Amino acid sequence: MSKRALQKYLAELKKKELEEQLMDLYQRFPLVKEYYDFVFNPKEDKLIQQAKTKISNEYFPIKRKRPKARRSVAQKFIKHFNKLGVEPNLVADVMLFNLEIAQSFSMDRNVPDAFFKSMANSFTEAVQFISINGLLPDFKERIVKVYTITQEQNWLFEEEFNRALDIID
Repeated sequence: MSKRALQKYLAELKKKELEEQLMDLYQRFPLVKEYYDFVFNPKEDKLIQQAKTKISNEYFPIKRKRPKARRSVAQKFIKHFNKLGVEPNLVADVMLFNLEIAQSFSMDRNVPDAFFKSMANSFTEAVQFISINGLLPDFKERIVKVYTITQEQNWLFEEEFNRALDIID
């Protein structure tokens, strides 16, 4: 169904029928429920803290022995937060937190090259997001710190980290 056809259909419904359909969607689909829960009671700090806990658990697990160190976990949270409309400064905080925890993880471990490539992509995305949303004054110090640590630890793909910093210059 196209957007135009949906608009026409919704315009023909009576208010009571529209309310019933919305309630049905709310009860059937967890994503709709989550959206409306967020819209009417945005507990952004709680969502951010849960995300940070799960991201941290990827690198430093509490219940299992071996870390999984998957970038995709953080990326799913970031994408989800953008869909919900979470404040950009909170999303940027999660992006940088992911990089900082990954740096702590890689400090004393032998990680594959793909890990560094993935983190270079995360760094580029974070810098672009922060730049686009005009948050550079708030996050510049953390960005530079992340970059400095990549240099100190001799991370691979140094050129990509350099290119990402060129965005803010």
